[in-house]
Amino acid sequence: MIKECDMAKEMLPSFLQKVEVVSEASRETCVALSDCLNLFTKQEVVRNFKLEQEQEKNKILSEALETLATEHHELEQSLVKGSPPPSILSEDEFYDALSDSESEQSLSRLEAVTAHSLEEEGEHLSSRKHRMSEGKDCGGGDALSNGIKKHRTSLPSPMFSRNDFSIWSILRKCIGMELSKITMPVIFNEPLSFLQRLTEYMEHTYLIHKASSLSDPVERMQCVAAFAVSAVASQWERTGKPFNPLLGETYELVRDDLGFRLISEQVSHHPPISAFHAEGLNNDFIFHGSIYPKLKFWGKSVEAEPKGTITLELLEHNEAYTWTNPTCCVHNIIVGKLWIEQYGNMEIINHKTGDKCVLNFKPCGLFGKELHKVEGYIQDKSKKKLCALYGKWTECLYSVDPATFDAYKKNDKKNTEEKKNSKQMSTSEESDEMPMPDSESVFVIPGSVLLWRIAPRPPNSAQMYNFTSFAMVLNEVDKEMESVIPKTDCRLRPDIRAMENGEIDQASEEKKRLEEKQRAARKNRSKSEEDWKTRWFHQGPNPYNGAQDWIYSGSYWDRNYFNLPDIY
Repeated sequence: MIKECDMAKEMLPSFLQKVEVVSEASRETCVALSDCLNLFTKQEVVRNFKLEQEQEKNKILSEALETLATEHHELEQSLVKGSPPPSILSEDEFYDALSDSESEQSLSRLEAVTAHSLEEEGEHLSSRKHRMSEGKDCGGGDALSNGIKKHRTSLPSPMFSRNDFSIWSILRKCIGMELSKITMPVIFNEPLSFLQRLTEYMEHTYLIHKASSLSDPVERMQCVAAFAVSAVASQWERTGKPFNPLLGETYELVRDDLGFRLISEQVSHHPPISAFHAEGLNNDFIFHGSIYPKLKFWGKSVEAEPKGTITLELLEHNEAYTWTNPTCCVHNIIVGKLWIEQYGNMEIINHKTGDKCVLNFKPCGLFGKELHKVEGYIQDKSKKKLCALYGKWTECLYSVDPATFDAYKKNDKKNTEEKKNSKQMSTSEESDEMPMPDSESVFVIPGSVLLWRIAPRPPNSAQMYNFTSFAMVLNEVDKEMESVIPKTDCRLRPDIRAMENGEIDQASEEKKRLEEKQRAARKNRSKSEEDWKTRWFHQGPNPYNGAQDWIYSGSYWDRNYFNLPDIY
């Protein structure tokens, strides 16, 4: 036992030395492993960074290709199908136009489809003259841009100043009278006929195309309501009076880029009634109606009540909608800055489903809080609220859940009452001065969906009678168009043309001459007991609500304009 202990003592230093050697080796191994791990980590970081860079490059490239595909699709739609212009097509609307599978295939087919599009564009341009003779192209402008006619962006001459003229000297003897029988100086006009002014309903035709593409009837009603509100938006700050159309006067407009063509005719002089009929170039809708603008002067303001029914038919859904426009009022006729408001109810009826959209155009009120506001509900035939709509007819329209809207209105009313209680408000006589609204924009209720927003007016609008870009092109004409349109088209009216060119004295003389010629023609018909016969419209009941209306007789676009009256 002692011997064994001695042997163990002798071996212990050697064992400890070996342990130390092993420990040192382990330590070196750990250091080496640590260095390898650090190196691997650094390499992994670099690899991840490069991978992220590649992914970002791929994302940018995909987005670029997707944008190119979108632009190509919009160009192809405009050239071939006459769809809404690219400037008003949203990203959502682009994807609505394609199925998911088509969207995925569009990138791989881009090169082939682009070549096909260029071939079709060549065919489109070569057939342009033939299509013009058939009434499928519009006139005016100088050149072509991506296959769409480039329209003018300004009038030949800016508007005249009205500061040196007093409308009060003319209207002071006419309080309570109907203004359609009063001859107004040309200085208070704008260089458009009322038939052209009616055509401005079509500025936001893309809303009709969108409604036609939707499968949900409530969503279709939302788009129709937005279109109905947008139709009066161009009247904002348009204080010039359009020229009264002469009996038998006509106007046509064909817009391939917006996908419609329209014909209108002055079918009656006393009372003045204007009838119009528009149709989609893809046979997706018909929009028609007759308007009798009943004007009255009330001392400090002029009120225009647009009597008559407006009808929109969505042919793919076999649906028809009817409504009437709200009342328009121009304030400060005697003195001060002229300003416009719309007020009254607009009831849009879907005659197939029984759904209704009742919109209230609010009068501005004493303190201007309600200025330009419009709001209401879409309800089914049992009067259940399906959707709430709100906005300003000068700006935009939103949709939101009706419960959310009612809660917001309740809270807003409470805040308004608290504000009234905290202020000492006077109860003085209501002023005709333009009130300042609490906010220039609409407060967007959370959960709302934008249905329509007005396009900004051109920078020179104030010098051009506050025209929109759409209104700016309504009276343009070129030699090609002049050889095609009938001689009754109001583009050929010499008084309007003279005013547009800045020749105010000539415009006044021509206006007087045309009015005298019209009176003489009426006297001659009276002597011979001859009744006036309209050419393109006939009187009859509206097929959906039975109201008295003027219905398009057809055949205008055949371009057979024989036996037309000499009205100019």
